[in-house]
Amino acid sequence: MKKVLILSGSPRKGGNSDILCDEFYKGAVKSGNAVEKIRVCEKKISPCLGCYHCKDNGGKCVFQDDMAEVLQKIIDADVLVLATPVYFYSMCAQLKTVIDRTVARWTEIANKDLYYILTSAEDERDTMDSTIASLHGFAMCIDGYDEKGILYGRGVSEKGEVKDCPDLMRIAREMGESVK
Repeated sequence: MKKVLILSGSPRKGGNSDILCDEFYKGAVKSGNAVEKIRVCEKKISPCLGCYHCKDNGGKCVFQDDMAEVLQKIIDADVLVLATPVYFYSMCAQLKTVIDRTVARWTEIANKDLYYILTSAEDERDTMDSTIASLHGFAMCIDGYDEKGILYGRGVSEKGEVKDCPDLMRIAREMGESVK
């Protein structure tokens, strides 16, 4: 059994990437894992100031918000799922804020299996290239990371539209089931 943490960056509850997170969740639970999903936009997380207060204070951030709890869950997880809609060829601000705030204890984030779930209105796969590059950049800062899978949810813009894409729903569920 692995500890799986899903970070759903979508600001839309029931948005396309959020729905795919739910499918991944179902599959990972089916495979006997302990799974938690966090909707990032429901947490109070301030953007990093780059002040490095954390560096001089044992990883404690100048902000007293929900990030300390989220960061501990990231550190404790075996599997990390990063999900985002693609906005202007990049990840959403909510997920980027979380990633930036990991700087407080980033060296403690190690040995993670990583999965990415992306959705975009555009149907062209290269629309997601810069988003994947950003996620790879975060991964490269994790000692002992293993990128296990990427789900490209292309051509979905209306809220919930992904439910009409059985292949994407199945792939998300199967990705979750593959966590062992």
